Parts: sequence; C-alpha cells; structure tokens
Amino acid sequence: MKRLFSILPFVLVLTASAQEAGDVFQKYEARVSKAVDRGFEYLLSVEQPDGSFPESHGRSTGISSLVGMAFLAKGHLPGQGRYGDAINRRIDYALAHTSAEGLIDCGDHGNGPMYAHNISALFLSEVSGMVDQERQRKVDVALSKAIQVILRAQAVPKSDEHKGGWRYQPNSNDSDLSCSGWALMALRSARLNGAPVPPQSIKDAVDYTLRRFDRKVGHFGYMDQYQHKDSLTGAGLMCLELCGRHATPENLLAGEWILANHENLPRAEFEFYGNYYNAQGMFQLGGKYWKIYAEWMYPHYLEEQKEDGSWMGERFGRVYGTTMMILAFTVPARQLPIYQRDERVDDGP
Repeated sequence: MKRLFSILPFVLVLTASAQEAGDVFQKYEARVSKAVDRGFEYLLSVEQPDGSFPESHGRSTGISSLVGMAFLAKGHLPGQGRYGDAINRRIDYALAHTSAEGLIDCGDHGNGPMYAHNISALFLSEVSGMVDQERQRKVDVALSKAIQVILRAQAVPKSDEHKGGWRYQPNSNDSDLSCSGWALMALRSARLNGAPVPPQSIKDAVDYTLRRFDRKVGHFGYMDQYQHKDSLTGAGLMCLELCGRHATPENLLAGEWILANHENLPRAEFEFYGNYYNAQGMFQLGGKYWKIYAEWMYPHYLEEQKEDGSWMGERFGRVYGTTMMILAFTVPARQLPIYQRDERVDDGP
C-alpha cells in the first residue's frame, strides 16, 4: 500500500491553529520524552525470545501490535535506529500469526479473536509503506485479507441496534463500542492508506457509534449508552473525529462531559484504556478540550510511572499499561498517521 502520510522525528511542527496544543505539550515535553524512553526500555527488557510478552494476554497479537504502535508513536521507524529491530519483530509476530483466511490471532485473546485482530490490522496498516520490500510484500498480502475479515464480520446479519459494529467473534451477531472502535480505526487507516474500503462500511460504523451516545448528557457506552462511560466516551469521540465529523454538536458535548468527569477516570475499571482514548479524542477537538485534559493527564500519570519504567495498567498488566500510556502521552507529536489531525479545521473553543 502507498503511504499517504509520513512519520517524522519526534518534534512538533505546528500550524497557528495547533499552537495552543503545542504550548501545553512543550510544558511537559522533556519529562514526557524521558518517561517514554524509560517505557521503551522496560518493554525491551521483558520481551520473550519467541516475541511474546509476559503477563495477561502477553502472547496476544493485540498486545504485541500495541507495543509496535508505541514505538511508531515517537517517530521510530522499522529497521532504523535503536528500536528499528524491535518494530520489525512486532511486524513479524503479527505476520507469523496470520491465518490463511487473514485472521491475525495466536489464541491468547480472552473472549474472542476480533479484538486482537483489529488492533493488529491497524498496526500493519500504520506500518505499511515504511518497511523493507520483503516485509512490505508480506504486509500487503496479510493486510488485504485482514481487512476483508473485518468487513465480513461487520456484514454478519444483526439487529438494527447492533448493525454496523463488531464484537469478539468474526461471526458475532451483536456489537460493542470497544471492539468496534479498533475495527473502525483499522478500516479508516487502511482507507487512508489506499485500500478499497467501502465508504458505506465507515458510515455504518459511525452510525453504530452514534447509537451508543447519550445526546442529553454527552457520554458513550459499551453496549448501551451508559456502560463503562468513563472509559468509553473518549473512544466514541475519537472514532467520530477520525471519520471526519470534526467538532460536531455531539462531539463537543462529549468533550464537555469528559472535561466535567475525567478526574473520575482513576476509579474506572478500564482506566488506562479510557485515558488513551480521552487523550486522542480531546486532542482531535483541540482548544480548551485538549489544554484542560493535558494539564491533568501529564502531571497525574507521570507520577504513576514505576521505577522500572512501566505503568501498571489495571487488570491487563504492565506491558499493556505501558504501551497505552505511551500512546496517550505522544498524541501531540502526531507520528501515527491514523491520529494526524487536519489543521485546516479550526481547533474550536
């Protein structure tokens, strides 16, 4: 696939509309950069000889692919520099666990394979165009099949309430916002990367996301409008933002809800997941939304880093927690193509 965006060194190149967001990040940049590098060293220290990681779901292609995206998020490239080989190992791990039908899964997936598959498909799409020719050939084949797995899973007959979304199994006839968020990002990334993803598939997924939204209050839920709202409102917001619905009334209402409730996140069941999505969604909104959230996130979670460089991510362990925190911390650098923001759109309030 042809890469339509480029990954640059970890520096901020800001337009006027992004200056305020950049100012917030620059206040913490030195501490964040050091913390992220310590996180990388932790991840390298616990990687197993077979390419897997310890702790909960450490053999999962989803965990491995999140590690790969964390390296990319600070501007590191496959095959280049200090972490180039580490990124290549993450690519090879996903490719080695891709079935003939295109499912990227090694069996360590909890409730079902689609969660890990969606994350791994997103990772392969993000890294496509950055790798050597031999890996690119393999990525092209695997990613094409992986996207078809996601499209077929979306097309399984479902009730109107669940139509357009995804759940844990390729043949699931229901949907949840958490699994659907990763699937939608994979499709969006692949489409930006030149893959033939039908626009209707993106529209159906957006419509599903909006059905998880409480229009009176402003939060998104898991399988209704309320479940896990503290950790999933940012997910709904980011999905809509990345699909071109920038600063709509729904998104602004979600941003306001996060501003009013984000300090409850440390008590939420899926805290690190929620922080990752909040950071991505609030940065997309920009303006006061990113400024206020970042001014809380950086000092709070910088203090949570452990001596070994890790973050303890709720029940899924340190590898997961570390990768999610790195992805949240580095969003202003906009190194991952899927998270780049269209600077032609005003940042809002």
